[in-house]
Amino acid sequence: MSRTVALTGLGTYVPDEVLTGEEIAEISEIPEEVVVEKMGMREKRVCPPDDDHVSDMCVAAGREALADAGVDAADLDLLLYHGSEYKDHVVWSAAADVAERIGADDAYAHESYALCAGAPIAIRHTAAQLRVGDVDRALLVTASREEDLVDYGNEDASFMFNFGSGAAATVLEADPADDRTRAVVRESAATTDGSFSRDVVMPAGGSAIPPSRETIEAGEHTLTVPDPEDMKERLADVSAPAFLSVADEALADSGYERDDVDFLALTHMKRSFHEYLCGELGVDDAEQYYLDDYGHVQSADQALALAEGLDRGRVADGDVVLCLAAGTGYTWAATVLEWTGR
Repeated sequence: MSRTVALTGLGTYVPDEVLTGEEIAEISEIPEEVVVEKMGMREKRVCPPDDDHVSDMCVAAGREALADAGVDAADLDLLLYHGSEYKDHVVWSAAADVAERIGADDAYAHESYALCAGAPIAIRHTAAQLRVGDVDRALLVTASREEDLVDYGNEDASFMFNFGSGAAATVLEADPADDRTRAVVRESAATTDGSFSRDVVMPAGGSAIPPSRETIEAGEHTLTVPDPEDMKERLADVSAPAFLSVADEALADSGYERDDVDFLALTHMKRSFHEYLCGELGVDDAEQYYLDDYGHVQSADQALALAEGLDRGRVADGDVVLCLAAGTGYTWAATVLEWTGR
């Protein structure tokens, strides 16, 4: 018999340093009104060069999630990292490092990459393992400081100026006691359009263009969009339908429809598109949280929005929470949670 999967713990972490929309406008020479209102960037958090590495932020968020769940790290069966590929080191397991540092000695650790669509997909994969009894307790951690890779002088990369830094963690368990359940994990959906796989890249540093003095001097170690107008034109036709398709599929498989959504935890994006998706899903201002004081923190967005929703009283017992995400590549993903209000 399939077991019930529950979210029992939630944790977040963001660095102390703040970069404001006004400062981004000054650096990039884009009008402040465009940065703050159109891009939706009131402020975001950024990491110092010598601290708050991906592993550090995951440890902080992970410990908070474990404390929230009342779970000892030694009792974990799995630790999954689903954050940025830009980590402390190249070709390195952040999952193993975090497991060691928090004391998850009996857990196996591995990593899942779906870029900014990572949270719903990580929940989907882990829930499947929990339902069949492969594991009993799992900690999912994610972090990003891809803001380091943004060149504010590169107009082609302007849609990534919202990249912020931070981390999130969730504890998932099979058949926990009702008084330990924060949310029941229901169904998920995802889709990928690989025709966008080469539209956002850091040109150098991989096997195609290995790092060298020349690549560093040419500034090829920051993120860019080779043909921004072409990408924008092609993405405009497919992104909204893909978002709504995975949302509808996850909701339907969970026994719900759009009108049942009580809170939307959505990837940070330009304000007009965010408002469009909220309108299509029937979500008003009180049923979501726009991350204009965080920016886009890769696959931590959903947990950050949910944490803010809880703090502001926008998520209550019995609410249907839709986690909705998209990541370059291009993948769209959704997961439905039933909040229990513990």
